Amino acid sequence: MKAADYDFYLPEGLIAERPADMRDDSRLLVLHRDGRAEHRRFAELPLFLLAGDMLVLNKTKVFPARIEGRKKGGGRIEVLLVREVSAGTWEILTRGRYSGPLLVSGVPIADVYEGKTLRFPDPAAAGRLIWQFGMMPLPPYIRRRPDEFDKERYQTVYAETEGSIAAPTAGLHFTRGLIEDLRCRSVLIRYVTLHVGTGTFRPVKADDVDDHTMDPESFEIDRRIIDDIGKVKARGNRIVAVGTTTTRAIEGFLSGRSEISRDDGTIRGTTDIFIREGYRPRAIDSLITNFHLPRSTPLMLTSVFAGRERLLRTYQSAISMGYRFFSYGDAMLVL
Repeated sequence: MKAADYDFYLPEGLIAERPADMRDDSRLLVLHRDGRAEHRRFAELPLFLLAGDMLVLNKTKVFPARIEGRKKGGGRIEVLLVREVSAGTWEILTRGRYSGPLLVSGVPIADVYEGKTLRFPDPAAAGRLIWQFGMMPLPPYIRRRPDEFDKERYQTVYAETEGSIAAPTAGLHFTRGLIEDLRCRSVLIRYVTLHVGTGTFRPVKADDVDDHTMDPESFEIDRRIIDDIGKVKARGNRIVAVGTTTTRAIEGFLSGRSEISRDDGTIRGTTDIFIREGYRPRAIDSLITNFHLPRSTPLMLTSVFAGRERLLRTYQSAISMGYRFFSYGDAMLVL
């Protein structure tokens, strides 16, 4: 497949700058296997899940990884904390190769080395400083500054394990009440963790999709979930993944596209799985996801469940009906 086969035009006005007022009041496009599409509200999700189905969510927690400050000479600098390589020391993304202190409100909080590494002088204080001075790392297509509101809404209500620099956005639509409603309907609720890094959203620049590689991202899965998946599928029920990151965690492990560092009842490791057309899912039957960027790996993953041509036709229909796209936008359920 060619990356150009996953291109489409999106009017800029449909890129959601802010989420719906209520999480579960976003729109939900339900795409059935026979091609039928229903237009619902996310609060109606329980109508489409059956007793005995399993819903799997990613409980990763986004941290305020974007820090704006000043260089020693007074120039502006913005850094994105990508990955903690040791206590208090971070791999970063920033423009240029600056080395020197990072000053916020005139106070040096960390040191930058050649625009690649940032080190907090006191590793024990690093977390406090990040949450005090950092902003939520909203994607660049949201053309406004992050604010305190985003620290709540660019985060799922079930976020628990800190480590992501982007939200698992399909989960942003869930409320605690909606999750409890699903439990009361005997839908099994399970959680995994995959920490979202830059690789998930790195654009596919290669002409041929097969020439693109994914960066490894760390995950954790309770081994009992793997056992439960087998039981659910054996009795004919469905595994419904909330988001492409949840899908990559489970399928990365089950397909062998992962490196396991530890398995003591909780499987810990990394995966660089790139799920695209031709891949046969080992576990996931249905997918809840947002509307994705053109030529992006999440769009290609979604096409595995929806079919590329059908998915792009559905996107064109969603565009004509004014659905809101990307991280703060509306949702799709692919049955």
